[in-house]
Amino acid sequence: MKAAAKAGKEKKNGYGYDLIAYTVYAFLYLPILIVIIYSFNKSEINVNFTGFTLDWYKELFSKDRDLWQALKTSLLLASYSTIISCVIGTFATIAMHRYRFPGKQIIENLLYIPIVIPEIVIGIAFLATMSMFGINMSMTTLVISHVTFCVPFVIFTLRPRISGFDASIEEAAMDLGANQWHTLKRVTIPMLVPGIIASALMSFTLSIDDVTISFFAAGPENTTLPIKIYGMVRGKISPDVYGQCVIIMLGTIALVAAAMLILSANARRTKRIQSN
Repeated sequence: MKAAAKAGKEKKNGYGYDLIAYTVYAFLYLPILIVIIYSFNKSEINVNFTGFTLDWYKELFSKDRDLWQALKTSLLLASYSTIISCVIGTFATIAMHRYRFPGKQIIENLLYIPIVIPEIVIGIAFLATMSMFGINMSMTTLVISHVTFCVPFVIFTLRPRISGFDASIEEAAMDLGANQWHTLKRVTIPMLVPGIIASALMSFTLSIDDVTISFFAAGPENTTLPIKIYGMVRGKISPDVYGQCVIIMLGTIALVAAAMLILSANARRTKRIQSN
């Protein structure tokens, strides 16, 4: 009887947890579903849903070149920033984990500044610095500004991975005749691939989504998609913007799926290395 009562109580509590979970999922994904639905809305105002149509997708692919140019700028910016941030962050993480040098603790503490400081402060500081040196705003300044706030996220993402790294694998590679460079290239970095992919996805998301810092660091010919859409909010968002958001979401899902496949292949490779 006690066991049955306990099981009934646990089942009753389980319904409460399920309700909380479903509420959280609805809170997270209902706005995304609404964007998908409104991308097929016949109405130009998008206040009320009046019926399904594909006209906005046709217009998006045939006329609205400004949105595509802004998306191209955002993708290029995010790609450059992600690659540079991952390279710098990976080697910085390895160096700070392996070596002791003067000012190491200060540098580690300074890494928190781009994370905790409001983005508008970073944007104004970057604009003032570029103006002081007489540097015109361009794609280069955009990339530099995004790398500045992406590198700390890369380092903090890689730290747990490298902390649990089995150093005996590197030692075994060196015992077999590999030098430090070959050990780094063939052993260390492949073992860090899951963390590198995770940090790359985070950096890409942060970069392509940024508005505040990009607003201060962009030149007149380098309008990113978030800045473009933010400017449209003051007037009227055309329905084809919803269609482009849907395309971006599909691309994001494909990117995450590709990352999961790479992580799965890397896990199998790591398991083979450890077994040998």
